[in-house]
Amino acid sequence: MSTTIFPVSYKGDFINGKFVPVTKGDGDFKDISPADLNDLVMTVPFKHDHIDEAVSAAKKAYPAWAQLTVDERKSYLMRLKEMYDSHVDQMAQLICRDTGKPLWDGMSEAKALGNKIDITLNYSLKLVAEERISNALPSVDGVIRHRSRGVMAVVGPFNFPAHLPNGHIVPALISGNTIVFKPSEQTPAVGQFMAELFEKAKFPPGVFNLVQGDGAAGGRLVAHELVDGILFTGSYEVGLKIKQETLTHYWKILALEMGGKNATIVWDDADMDKAIYESLVGAYMTSGQRCSGTSRIIVHPKVADEFTERFYQAAKKLSIGHWSENPFMGTLINEAAVEKYVRFQEIANRENCESLMRGKSLDLKHKGYYVTPSIHLVKKFDPNSVYQKSEIFGPNVAIYQNDNFDEVMNIVNSTGYGLAMALFSKNKDLYEQAQFKARVGILNWNRTTNGASSRLPFGGMGKSGNDRPSAHFAIQYCTVPVASLEDPTPFDATKALPGMNLEMK
Repeated sequence: MSTTIFPVSYKGDFINGKFVPVTKGDGDFKDISPADLNDLVMTVPFKHDHIDEAVSAAKKAYPAWAQLTVDERKSYLMRLKEMYDSHVDQMAQLICRDTGKPLWDGMSEAKALGNKIDITLNYSLKLVAEERISNALPSVDGVIRHRSRGVMAVVGPFNFPAHLPNGHIVPALISGNTIVFKPSEQTPAVGQFMAELFEKAKFPPGVFNLVQGDGAAGGRLVAHELVDGILFTGSYEVGLKIKQETLTHYWKILALEMGGKNATIVWDDADMDKAIYESLVGAYMTSGQRCSGTSRIIVHPKVADEFTERFYQAAKKLSIGHWSENPFMGTLINEAAVEKYVRFQEIANRENCESLMRGKSLDLKHKGYYVTPSIHLVKKFDPNSVYQKSEIFGPNVAIYQNDNFDEVMNIVNSTGYGLAMALFSKNKDLYEQAQFKARVGILNWNRTTNGASSRLPFGGMGKSGNDRPSAHFAIQYCTVPVASLEDPTPFDATKALPGMNLEMK
């Protein structure tokens, strides 16, 4: 892929099939690449009234879109796939400029967009296929159908600004819903480019809408009376706020995909080379900014010294740099993320955790939000420790030692989050114990915590979500199951219930 910069110009919000620039708005923000603070991607004005216009457009477009056949909606999505696949380079570059992630990481995300359409149409759609049940009641057939919900608000994150919103949008559209998408204010250029590709795919006006904005715009969108569902990926704190702001909107479906404080267990019989490699990927890929990233590694004491030393030596050698240089690690998303990351180094030290490798800011050729990875050795498990239970969302990992598997499971379950866990061991019995004891939605065996398959559900327990797993299962929260009893037989007076004096002609 060429690293020649694709030009970007602000086009406006995408409402009812066309871009509507904001002239007199409620404010603006600058989209500056975290990988190069001299790279101003674009300036984005926003207007809160556009939320109302976009939701109204989606509501108006909904009946006609919902009444199309599945095959008719498929044809639009296949055109979108063509757009995604033919603009991979441009999308990957925008992802990298907006997030600071390396080119290989941005390219992987860009290629996933078209694949999500394939998987949804060819695989996940089967989950909501019509089902007929003979004799659901005596001599009466039953039918299960899945209908669309209406207007779905998609609130996107910064770490996967295209792939994760797309994971909500595609199943919502194929099942007959219409969309209002608000990208993260950290990644508006990626959101705008997604809207451009929808425009090129010629979806009917109002079926897909995009509105840029700040946190207040997001609050206005999720609380809108005409919104029927909210599909969110982001932090626990923002997900909780969405839940609170919609508490009286009982008719809205909420699919909240939130954070994690994920643990990896390395037992004494583990394939050490594999455990080290996979744990490095789990902890430091995307600079630790993955909800399924590895935050904690619990190692059996028999192999702890070897694992820790080799992990530390390998972590020191990870390359860090500008996305165009294709390093292993890019940047954190903004200055606040760097400050939080550095602050948690101090919190860990204050809470009696030994700093094996200190995380700090880096000054590189391109001025940006670069940090080094870090490792802390936990001397004693403390369920009340701020460091041990908080999601840092940066390249930090805590290493514990423990050889009691029940105690290990207590450590895994101690943070309130319940997204992912990984076990490195040849002992299948331990894996089966973990399946019962670990309160997580993702449990991997000899495979790191992050990097999920769209052919499997993706979701967690506790503070990690609200039992609405996405990926393969996303189409389920985009639909409502409708049960029907169908009886074609004529009325039979002999079967009338007792006490009914019916005079039939």
